[in-house]
Amino acid sequence: MENLNDKNVKLANLIFPEITKTVEDLEKIYPKRDLKEGAFVTRFAPSPTGFLHTGALFTSLINQRIAKQSDGIFYLRIEDTDKKREVDGSVGLLTSEMKIFGIYPDEGVISDTEEIGNYGPYTQSKREEIYKICAKSLIERGLAYPCFCTTEMLDVTRTSQEKNKIRPGYYSNYARCRNISIDESIAKIESGEKYIIRFRSRGSHLKKVVFVDAIRGKMEIAENDQDIVIIKSDGLPTYHFAHIVDDHFMKTTHVMRGEEWIPSTPIHIELFNSMNFEVPTYVHFPSVMIIDGESKRKLSKRKDKEAAVSFFLDAGYPVDSVLEYILTIVNSDYEPWRAKNPLADKLDFDIRLEKINSSGALFDQVKLNDISKEVIAKMNSKQVLDSVLEWSKKYDIELYDILNKDLEYSIQIFAMERDNATKIRKDIFKWEDIKSTFVYFFDSLFEKYLNKNGYIFEKDSKIVNDVLSEYISIYNENDDKDTWFSNMKLCASKLGFCTDMKEYKKNPENYIGSIADFSGIIRMAITGKKNTPDIYSIMKLLGKDRVINRLNNAK
Repeated sequence: MENLNDKNVKLANLIFPEITKTVEDLEKIYPKRDLKEGAFVTRFAPSPTGFLHTGALFTSLINQRIAKQSDGIFYLRIEDTDKKREVDGSVGLLTSEMKIFGIYPDEGVISDTEEIGNYGPYTQSKREEIYKICAKSLIERGLAYPCFCTTEMLDVTRTSQEKNKIRPGYYSNYARCRNISIDESIAKIESGEKYIIRFRSRGSHLKKVVFVDAIRGKMEIAENDQDIVIIKSDGLPTYHFAHIVDDHFMKTTHVMRGEEWIPSTPIHIELFNSMNFEVPTYVHFPSVMIIDGESKRKLSKRKDKEAAVSFFLDAGYPVDSVLEYILTIVNSDYEPWRAKNPLADKLDFDIRLEKINSSGALFDQVKLNDISKEVIAKMNSKQVLDSVLEWSKKYDIELYDILNKDLEYSIQIFAMERDNATKIRKDIFKWEDIKSTFVYFFDSLFEKYLNKNGYIFEKDSKIVNDVLSEYISIYNENDDKDTWFSNMKLCASKLGFCTDMKEYKKNPENYIGSIADFSGIIRMAITGKKNTPDIYSIMKLLGKDRVINRLNNAK
């Protein structure tokens, strides 16, 4: 007479007749990593469902830095077992965007066609045999079983539970196939009935599982008692089962993932224990939040353009700006560190898990802009020009052609109030603003700008015309800055403007306006803007013909 163990083995062989390797064989294929004591092995494990999410950039950056800081390993795994959600080209887009932000895995998937490392395959759909070996082991030990429930049967159970206000799920008496005899299961399989594989939970919802989260500390959550699906009808695993198999055999030490997975952790701990695998350290990151009206909510792929890292690339934020900003929301002590080390490489900063705010990381574009201004302010004119050319070649070909037409002229534009300046002008925080910020330097752009916006003078047309006519008569492109300003004051005084700001503030009624009003008319005529860099430098760069032409056109 067959005993229970023999029957379990018979059932396992019936379900997986092609599987001859054992879990012990896998342990030999994927041995313990040869790393120093305390080295972290971390991973980024996205699904290939589209673009690189801002939250995913946050997660992958932390995983990479934590591994590097400990002389460990960071790898990229693609979790593609849900084929219905997969988007063509996602892996290539994902890996290319990670590279743009300097996130290079030591192992794993490095492009849409390449993997490196000794613990692969690193794409889940290529690991089917490994999952089946582990699932077969569970069946042999009576810890997993075939489930023949149809979708309709599960719907009936769920409806009944909801109607009677019973905790929903497939557990205890509601696990229809849990107590089917092995002989009956074998008969059903041999007759061709369709089935999936479920885990046989030994947990109790009335008990607590205790674990330590590296960010949140000691956590207590109800044990798992659900007989979850581990192998689907297509032969591929669910996330829960793939997670414990992959992270065990890839020797992950720290599973760093979003806080939405906290409720599933008891399932994963029970699965690790059932396979006799060591449970890794769990690190649950806070969600990246955004202000919506008067409240905060999770950054949404569907609602928020900022949810995709392509938003930052399209707009032309320097990569360093984005990474600097993310580091400020990763660790609370990054900004004090940066203040003490203004010239240090951002990668010199050590991320500490205990300093991650568990209540949520708030995305603040105003703060991003402020940080980006500072990053760009540290660049010299050549670095700015090279960066703008690289960006515009892909995102704004008109700007690229204009800048590339006369590189010497272009670099002089970016050198204003930058190279060798005592006070750097900080009015650029992303490259898409270059065109509107410096529109007046390029005749074709300036003409379009004026057609759309026109001139906005704060004095009446007679005063404006008098100022422009008088200034044309005294303008000399060869004047040095001091001579130029002296002539401006003489011209302004002649027309009734006050050249002493203190005097003007005391008795404004005695004058047409101030020297600032006078120079503002000149600035508006030449640039179409109220605020610009030093107007003397702008005129020197534009040249006499352009300056005179614009002054006449503005009258």
